[in-house]
Amino acid sequence: MKRTFIVAAMIMLTQLLMAQNLADLFENNKHSVVTIYVAESVSTGIGDPRTFASSMGLGSGVLVREDMVLTAAHVVGNAEEIMVQFFDGEAIPAKTLRISRIADVALIQLDRVPTDPQVAVIGNSDEVRTGEEIFVVGAPMGLPYSLSRGVISGRHSEDKLTSEDKMLEFFQTDAAINTGNSGGPMFNYRGEVIGVVSSILTRSGGFEGIGFAATSEIARSLLLSRSSKFFGIDAMVLPYEYARFLNVPQESGLLIQHVVKDSPAGVAGLKGGFRKAVIDEEEFLLGGDVILAFDHIVIRGEESVSELFDYLDTMEATVKHKITVLRAGETIDLYWISSDFN
Repeated sequence: MKRTFIVAAMIMLTQLLMAQNLADLFENNKHSVVTIYVAESVSTGIGDPRTFASSMGLGSGVLVREDMVLTAAHVVGNAEEIMVQFFDGEAIPAKTLRISRIADVALIQLDRVPTDPQVAVIGNSDEVRTGEEIFVVGAPMGLPYSLSRGVISGRHSEDKLTSEDKMLEFFQTDAAINTGNSGGPMFNYRGEVIGVVSSILTRSGGFEGIGFAATSEIARSLLLSRSSKFFGIDAMVLPYEYARFLNVPQESGLLIQHVVKDSPAGVAGLKGGFRKAVIDEEEFLLGGDVILAFDHIVIRGEESVSELFDYLDTMEATVKHKITVLRAGETIDLYWISSDFN
């Protein structure tokens, strides 16, 4: 009986220490976490290119430099206005600086440095093992600075289509993730950011114990070490069958879904889609420009799209570029000077 009591007491003490440690970790890191409010204007999809619907969105993020916040691409990818709010209530406008829609990570730049910035420490996700304990901080269902904890349930990655390392890498976790958590940091128990909350896998529409976060090393590689500059389009690569169906005069193209106002793509004059369509159970917008070529790069599939975005990352300022697009059945050329790039 005495031994059973000692074991039970040790378990309770361990749980208490873990809870205290987690409370301290939250207290030490909460000021680096932000809530992100976005305003978007997107086509209604009813077939009128002049008809747009305005909407407000909510996500989370984490301060990784004094004037830069790391978040998820789908939170800010189509945003025309971004407002970042800190724990003390200070709110600062921001703009999207770098983005990778494929990896679902983005870097936004604040208009000014916050009054008392607390920059998070980015950990090395390559060293994280399945089974390690983590916690997530964000604004699920609009409730800022909510904490949930869990473990790393797995790691999933795909090779990059061109040549360099991995393009996609996500942690799987059982930590509760809901609407508003997107873009928020995943911390290890050393208080380091090892992931950026991305999405959930669900049948009911709510959290079912399977959530995903882009790893910190992918975010570091795509946003902090390299450029992944923000161009301002949401687009899909047309497979050959779709290209033929849409009378595209080559084997593929980049069908623009949405163009962010005042972005480089918007300045270049590119146009997004405006009529909803469904092919093979995939819903998208028709009527927008189809990019056929950007300077010397002809869009022939996924590999050429990766080549295009690598090219955008390395282009020099004040260079005039030619964008060839298919618009309303006609091939036209648009011209854009890259000094307009963020």
